[in-house]
Amino acid sequence: MIAPRQLKRIAVLVSIGRHPVSGAPRYSRNDAAALELGRDLAARHGAQLAVLHAGDAAEPALADYLALGAGEVEVLACGAGDDPARVLAAQVESCDLVLTGTRAEGAYDTGMLPYRLAAVLGRPLVGAAVDIDIEGGRVAVRQFLPKGLRRRVDAALPAVVAVHPLANAQPRYAYARLRDGTIRTTPAGHHACHADPDAAAWALGAVERKPARLAAAEKRSGHARMLSATTTESRGGKVVNGGTSVEKAQVILAYLREHQLIDY
Repeated sequence: MIAPRQLKRIAVLVSIGRHPVSGAPRYSRNDAAALELGRDLAARHGAQLAVLHAGDAAEPALADYLALGAGEVEVLACGAGDDPARVLAAQVESCDLVLTGTRAEGAYDTGMLPYRLAAVLGRPLVGAAVDIDIEGGRVAVRQFLPKGLRRRVDAALPAVVAVHPLANAQPRYAYARLRDGTIRTTPAGHHACHADPDAAAWALGAVERKPARLAAAEKRSGHARMLSATTTESRGGKVVNGGTSVEKAQVILAYLREHQLIDY
Protein backbone atom coordinates (compact mmCIF):
# COMPACT_ATOMS: atom_id res chain seq x y z
CA MET A 1 0.00 0.00 0.00
CA ILE A 2 1.36 3.41 -1.02
CA ALA A 3 1.49 5.95 1.79
CA PRO A 4 -0.42 9.19 1.11
CA ARG A 5 1.72 12.12 0.03
CA GLN A 6 2.37 14.64 2.75
CA LEU A 7 2.14 18.40 2.28
CA LYS A 8 5.73 19.62 2.54
CA ARG A 9 6.06 22.44 -0.01
CA ILE A 10 3.49 25.03 -1.11
CA ALA A 11 3.99 27.50 -3.95
CA VAL A 12 1.86 30.62 -4.33
CA LEU A 13 2.02 32.39 -7.71
CA VAL A 14 1.48 36.15 -7.60
CA SER A 15 1.01 38.73 -10.33
CA ILE A 16 0.76 42.51 -10.70
CA GLY A 17 -2.75 43.86 -10.29
CA ARG A 18 -4.31 47.13 -11.40
CA HIS A 19 -6.46 49.54 -9.42
CA PRO A 20 -9.95 49.51 -10.99
CA VAL A 21 -10.23 53.33 -11.01
CA SER A 22 -6.75 54.80 -11.42
CA GLY A 23 -5.13 51.83 -13.15
CA ALA A 24 -2.07 52.15 -10.89
CA PRO A 25 -0.12 48.92 -10.32
CA ARG A 26 -0.78 47.17 -7.02
CA TYR A 27 -1.07 43.64 -5.62
CA SER A 28 -3.72 41.41 -7.14
CA ARG A 29 -6.67 40.76 -4.83
CA ASN A 30 -7.07 37.25 -6.22
CA ASP A 31 -3.43 36.37 -5.56
CA ALA A 32 -3.61 37.99 -2.11
CA ALA A 33 -6.43 35.59 -1.20
CA ALA A 34 -4.34 32.66 -2.49
CA LEU A 35 -1.39 33.86 -0.42
CA GLU A 36 -3.50 34.05 2.74
CA LEU A 37 -4.85 30.50 2.22
CA GLY A 38 -1.32 29.27 1.53
CA ARG A 39 0.01 30.85 4.72
CA ASP A 40 -2.77 29.21 6.72
CA LEU A 41 -2.06 25.77 5.23
CA ALA A 42 1.69 26.15 5.78
CA ALA A 43 1.13 27.06 9.44
CA ARG A 44 -1.25 24.14 10.07
CA HIS A 45 0.80 21.46 8.31
CA GLY A 46 4.31 22.76 8.93
CA ALA A 47 4.96 23.10 5.19
CA GLN A 48 7.46 25.33 3.43
CA LEU A 49 5.89 28.27 1.60
CA ALA A 50 7.37 29.82 -1.54
CA VAL A 51 5.96 32.93 -3.25
CA LEU A 52 6.86 33.21 -6.94
CA HIS A 53 6.41 35.82 -9.65
CA ALA A 54 7.40 35.50 -13.31
CA GLY A 55 8.25 38.91 -14.71
CA ASP A 56 10.19 42.01 -13.79
CA ALA A 57 11.64 42.39 -10.29
CA ALA A 58 11.55 46.18 -10.62
CA GLU A 59 7.77 46.23 -10.23
CA PRO A 60 7.10 48.23 -7.04
CA ALA A 61 3.80 46.43 -6.45
CA LEU A 62 5.64 43.21 -5.55
CA ALA A 63 6.53 44.76 -2.20
CA ASP A 64 2.82 44.70 -1.29
CA TYR A 65 2.98 40.90 -1.04
CA LEU A 66 5.69 41.26 1.60
CA ALA A 67 3.32 43.41 3.63
CA LEU A 68 0.61 40.76 3.17
CA GLY A 69 2.74 38.08 4.82
CA ALA A 70 5.18 36.74 2.24
CA GLY A 71 8.58 36.56 3.89
CA GLU A 72 10.26 36.49 0.48
CA VAL A 73 9.10 36.92 -3.11
CA GLU A 74 11.21 35.06 -5.65
CA VAL A 75 11.07 36.72 -9.06
CA LEU A 76 11.84 34.58 -12.12
CA ALA A 77 13.26 36.83 -14.82
CA CYS A 78 10.82 36.49 -17.70
CA GLY A 79 10.52 38.67 -20.81
CA ALA A 80 7.37 39.87 -22.50
CA GLY A 81 7.65 37.20 -25.20
CA ASP A 82 8.39 34.29 -22.86
CA ASP A 83 5.89 31.68 -21.75
CA PRO A 84 5.37 32.19 -17.99
CA ALA A 85 3.60 28.84 -17.61
CA ARG A 86 6.69 26.85 -18.59
CA VAL A 87 9.00 29.08 -16.58
CA LEU A 88 6.88 28.62 -13.45
CA ALA A 89 6.35 24.91 -14.07
CA ALA A 90 10.07 24.25 -13.99
CA GLN A 91 10.30 26.02 -10.63
CA VAL A 92 7.28 24.45 -8.86
CA GLU A 93 7.77 20.89 -10.10
CA SER A 94 8.87 19.75 -6.64
CA CYS A 95 5.97 21.47 -4.82
CA ASP A 96 3.08 19.42 -3.49
CA LEU A 97 0.49 22.20 -3.86
CA VAL A 98 0.45 25.21 -6.19
CA LEU A 99 -1.98 28.05 -5.45
CA THR A 100 -2.86 30.78 -7.94
CA GLY A 101 -5.50 33.44 -8.35
CA THR A 102 -8.33 32.90 -10.79
CA ARG A 103 -6.91 35.45 -13.23
CA ALA A 104 -4.74 38.54 -13.40
CA GLU A 105 -5.94 42.14 -13.10
CA GLY A 106 -5.20 44.33 -16.06
CA ALA A 107 -2.56 42.12 -17.69
CA TYR A 108 -3.30 38.77 -19.37
CA ASP A 109 -6.87 38.52 -18.14
CA THR A 110 -7.68 35.28 -19.94
CA GLY A 111 -7.46 33.18 -16.77
CA MET A 112 -5.61 30.46 -18.69
CA LEU A 113 -2.40 30.38 -16.63
CA PRO A 114 -3.65 27.83 -14.02
CA TYR A 115 -4.87 25.53 -16.81
CA ARG A 116 -1.68 25.84 -18.84
CA LEU A 117 0.44 25.30 -15.73
CA ALA A 118 -1.51 22.17 -14.75
CA ALA A 119 -1.22 20.86 -18.31
CA VAL A 120 2.57 21.34 -18.37
CA LEU A 121 2.96 19.69 -14.95
CA GLY A 122 0.47 16.93 -15.74
CA ARG A 123 -1.42 17.55 -12.48
CA PRO A 124 -5.11 17.91 -11.62
CA LEU A 125 -6.55 21.41 -11.42
CA VAL A 126 -9.33 22.55 -9.09
CA GLY A 127 -10.71 26.02 -9.81
CA ALA A 128 -12.87 28.59 -7.98
CA ALA A 129 -11.67 27.46 -4.54
CA VAL A 130 -13.28 29.11 -1.52
CA ASP A 131 -11.84 26.86 1.22
CA ILE A 132 -8.85 24.50 1.05
CA ASP A 133 -7.89 21.65 3.37
CA ILE A 134 -5.53 18.68 3.23
CA GLU A 135 -6.88 15.27 4.21
CA GLY A 136 -4.94 12.03 3.80
CA GLY A 137 -2.72 13.11 0.95
CA ARG A 138 -5.59 14.78 -0.94
CA VAL A 139 -6.57 18.41 -1.26
CA ALA A 140 -10.23 19.03 -0.34
CA VAL A 141 -11.71 22.15 -1.90
CA ARG A 142 -15.04 23.88 -1.49
CA GLN A 143 -15.82 25.47 -4.86
CA PHE A 144 -17.71 28.64 -5.60
CA LEU A 145 -20.73 28.17 -7.88
CA PRO A 146 -23.21 30.78 -9.16
CA LYS A 147 -26.38 31.71 -7.24
CA GLY A 148 -24.81 31.02 -3.85
CA LEU A 149 -24.19 27.32 -4.44
CA ARG A 150 -21.06 25.52 -3.22
CA ARG A 151 -19.55 22.13 -4.07
CA ARG A 152 -17.02 19.89 -2.31
CA VAL A 153 -14.38 18.29 -4.53
CA ASP A 154 -10.99 16.72 -3.84
CA ALA A 155 -7.91 15.74 -5.80
CA ALA A 156 -4.76 13.80 -5.08
CA LEU A 157 -1.55 15.65 -4.31
CA PRO A 158 0.37 17.12 -6.07
CA ALA A 159 -2.27 19.48 -7.49
CA VAL A 160 -2.91 23.01 -8.74
CA VAL A 161 -5.69 25.08 -7.13
CA ALA A 162 -7.04 28.38 -8.47
CA VAL A 163 -8.53 30.52 -5.69
CA HIS A 164 -11.77 32.44 -6.20
CA PRO A 165 -11.83 36.19 -5.38
CA LEU A 166 -14.59 35.54 -2.78
CA ALA A 167 -12.50 32.99 -0.88
CA ASN A 168 -12.73 32.85 2.90
CA ALA A 169 -9.52 34.81 3.40
CA GLN A 170 -8.91 38.24 4.87
CA PRO A 171 -5.41 39.46 3.91
CA ARG A 172 -4.00 42.04 6.31
CA TYR A 173 -1.49 44.67 5.23
CA ALA A 174 1.34 45.38 7.69
CA TYR A 175 4.09 47.88 6.92
CA ALA A 176 6.48 46.20 9.38
CA ARG A 177 6.36 42.98 7.35
CA LEU A 178 7.12 44.96 4.20
CA ARG A 179 10.31 46.27 5.81
CA ASP A 180 11.39 42.81 6.99
CA GLY A 181 10.68 40.92 3.75
CA THR A 182 12.94 40.61 0.72
CA ILE A 183 12.50 40.32 -3.04
CA ARG A 184 14.99 37.92 -4.61
CA THR A 185 15.62 37.72 -8.33
CA THR A 186 16.51 34.45 -10.01
CA PRO A 187 18.54 35.17 -13.17
CA ALA A 188 17.39 33.76 -16.46
CA GLY A 189 20.38 31.45 -16.56
CA HIS A 190 19.00 29.44 -13.62
CA HIS A 191 15.77 28.53 -15.41
CA ALA A 192 14.92 27.89 -19.04
CA CYS A 193 13.01 30.72 -20.76
CA HIS A 194 10.54 29.42 -23.32
CA ALA A 195 9.15 31.69 -26.01
CA ASP A 196 5.37 31.94 -26.06
CA PRO A 197 4.17 30.77 -29.51
CA ASP A 198 0.91 32.71 -29.15
CA ALA A 199 2.45 36.03 -28.09
CA ALA A 200 2.63 37.39 -31.64
CA ALA A 201 -1.10 36.84 -32.15
CA TRP A 202 -2.09 39.12 -29.23
CA ALA A 203 -2.25 42.92 -29.27
CA LEU A 204 -2.06 44.62 -25.88
CA GLY A 205 -3.74 47.96 -25.19
CA ALA A 206 -5.67 49.96 -22.68
CA VAL A 207 -9.18 48.84 -21.81
CA GLU A 208 -11.87 51.07 -23.29
CA ARG A 209 -15.03 51.14 -21.23
CA LYS A 210 -18.10 51.11 -23.46
CA PRO A 211 -20.91 53.48 -22.48
CA ALA A 212 -23.96 51.77 -21.02
CA ARG A 213 -27.05 52.30 -23.11
CA LEU A 214 -30.10 53.52 -21.21
CA ALA A 215 -33.22 51.64 -22.24
CA ALA A 216 -36.71 52.03 -20.83
CA ALA A 217 -38.31 48.92 -19.37
CA GLU A 218 -40.65 47.12 -21.76
CA LYS A 219 -44.21 47.33 -20.42
CA ARG A 220 -46.12 45.97 -23.41
CA SER A 221 -47.70 42.54 -23.59
CA GLY A 222 -46.11 39.65 -25.40
CA HIS A 223 -48.61 39.92 -28.25
CA ALA A 224 -47.78 43.60 -28.75
CA ARG A 225 -44.07 42.86 -28.83
CA MET A 226 -44.63 40.15 -31.46
CA LEU A 227 -46.57 42.61 -33.63
CA SER A 228 -43.83 45.23 -33.35
CA ALA A 229 -41.35 42.74 -34.78
CA THR A 230 -43.29 42.62 -38.07
CA THR A 231 -44.70 46.15 -38.32
CA THR A 232 -43.28 49.63 -37.94
CA GLU A 233 -44.96 51.63 -35.25
CA SER A 234 -44.27 54.63 -33.10
CA ARG A 235 -42.81 53.93 -29.67
CA GLY A 236 -44.26 57.09 -28.16
CA GLY A 237 -41.14 59.18 -28.58
CA LYS A 238 -41.21 62.97 -28.63
CA VAL A 239 -39.26 65.22 -30.98
CA VAL A 240 -38.42 68.65 -29.55
CA ASN A 241 -37.17 71.14 -32.12
CA GLY A 242 -38.04 74.41 -30.46
CA GLY A 243 -37.24 75.90 -27.10
CA THR A 244 -34.08 76.69 -25.22
CA SER A 245 -31.43 74.20 -24.18
CA VAL A 246 -32.83 74.22 -20.64
CA GLU A 247 -36.31 73.31 -21.87
CA LYS A 248 -34.92 70.49 -24.01
CA ALA A 249 -32.95 69.18 -21.04
CA GLN A 250 -36.14 69.23 -18.94
CA VAL A 251 -37.89 67.05 -21.52
CA ILE A 252 -35.05 64.52 -21.43
CA LEU A 253 -34.99 64.58 -17.63
CA ALA A 254 -38.76 64.00 -17.45
CA TYR A 255 -38.44 61.00 -19.77
CA LEU A 256 -35.66 59.46 -17.65
CA ARG A 257 -37.70 59.94 -14.48
CA GLU A 258 -40.85 58.53 -16.04
CA HIS A 259 -39.11 55.30 -17.00
CA GLN A 260 -37.12 55.14 -13.72
CA LEU A 261 -33.75 55.34 -15.47
CA ILE A 262 -32.52 57.81 -12.84
CA ASP A 263 -33.44 58.17 -9.17
CA TYR A 264 -33.11 61.93 -8.65
